Amino acid sequence: MHTLWLTTVVLCFIGFVCFVFVIAYGAPFLPTLKPQVAKALDLIDLKPGQTLLELGSGDGRIMVEAAKRGINSIGYELNPLLILYSLWLTRKYRDKITIKMANFWKVQLPKADGVFVFLLTPYMQKLDEKISTENQSRLKLISFAFAIPGKKPSKTSDGLFLYKY
Repeated sequence: MHTLWLTTVVLCFIGFVCFVFVIAYGAPFLPTLKPQVAKALDLIDLKPGQTLLELGSGDGRIMVEAAKRGINSIGYELNPLLILYSLWLTRKYRDKITIKMANFWKVQLPKADGVFVFLLTPYMQKLDEKISTENQSRLKLISFAFAIPGKKPSKTSDGLFLYKY
């Protein structure tokens, strides 16, 4: 019985760490609701064959909906538990979706047509600078819930902010 209790405590601690440490890099995991996913993809208006980056891809639901529209997606995620879950959730769309266990702040982002993020306010300015310095021209960025300080969005809708670079 003592071993079961200890195993439970250790697993809970590992799960807690996996979900909390990512806050230092952007935001906690909060799943985007289905209506917001559709609105975000409508607002960013990518066409089949174009590429969407999801920075902090969580459970993969945005990438699945993008794949259903013919959009290719690359997700960056740090939480190994979410990566395992999203790999399972996106398995039908392997030809359209790539998931990378990586800190997107530390990699050169590939060329893309759009980006979806849910980042806390202190990270939005840093993201704007990263996109601007990496010459991501003609890129559209959708941010859920948090605006880029000092930058006027092209459009807003239901807590979504669209920026064009």
